[in-house]
Amino acid sequence: MPNPVKLAIVYYSTYGTNHAMANEAADAARAAGAEVRLLKVQETAPQAVIDTQDAWKAQQERTADVAVASPDDLEWANAILFSAPTRFGGAASQIRAFIDTLGGLWGTGKLADKTFSAMTSAQNPNGGQETTLQTLYITAMHWGAILMPPGYTDPVIFASGGNPYGASVTANGEPLSDADKATIRHQAKRLVDVTAKLQ
Repeated sequence: MPNPVKLAIVYYSTYGTNHAMANEAADAARAAGAEVRLLKVQETAPQAVIDTQDAWKAQQERTADVAVASPDDLEWANAILFSAPTRFGGAASQIRAFIDTLGGLWGTGKLADKTFSAMTSAQNPNGGQETTLQTLYITAMHWGAILMPPGYTDPVIFASGGNPYGASVTANGEPLSDADKATIRHQAKRLVDVTAKLQ
């Protein structure tokens, strides 16, 4: 690929599900020829609260070396993939807090014409996964980004629940299923492939 797609994968993960999803997407995107920055957003919960939950604290420690996303990363990218857990039908507040730092880029048109896709998880299949993805896409519409949901472009999507908006995992404390991984990999590869065609 003469001009590799520059993909920023921006995630938030309390217990590890979206971290695993982001890693799976990063592997697939690199295999498709993209240059990838895997980035977590800044944690906003008080450390005293995190310390009361062993799983949350363990995830924080596991990802201590992952770079924290900044607006510069999105300016660098020509493709963006968000992965965030669902909280009460919307993206976790940590992701929203990061989005709120992007006003400068938006105001100068530096988020326009980038491709954008999103993934999510929730504790149960009807926990608001679709609305979370829809609201993230609405945000990208305000930027003037090019929406790149997976739709039903591959049979693997049906095997993992059939969400046309993006990979959505039912987080039950178990590792990602093979079907989830296949859907995530397809979504990431498609984002890279279509972005390359648009360059």
